[in-house]
Amino acid sequence: MANIKSAKKRIHVIAVKTTRNRRIKSIVKTAIRRFEEALVAGNMEEAKDKFRFAEKKITQAAAKGTFHKNAASRKVARLAKRLNDAVKQAM
Repeated sequence: MANIKSAKKRIHVIAVKTTRNRRIKSIVKTAIRRFEEALVAGNMEEAKDKFRFAEKKITQAAAKGTFHKNAASRKVARLAKRLNDAVKQAM
């Protein structure tokens, strides 16, 4: 256990940030899962809506520092590729 006041504060700050990051990651994972479920079901309109929502949440997570900017961009790009491939296949 930390004895120094600043170390105690860092422990508290890290716990707060960890909680926030876990919550944000959970929201992002849920958004991605819902997008994938809509994609598998073949409902393209719903999948497009779920993609927009997932993209928004991933971008917000990157803005808060939960994900690195490039990692967030990569996640969005992969989701967009899956959506575009599914739309082409549906045609």
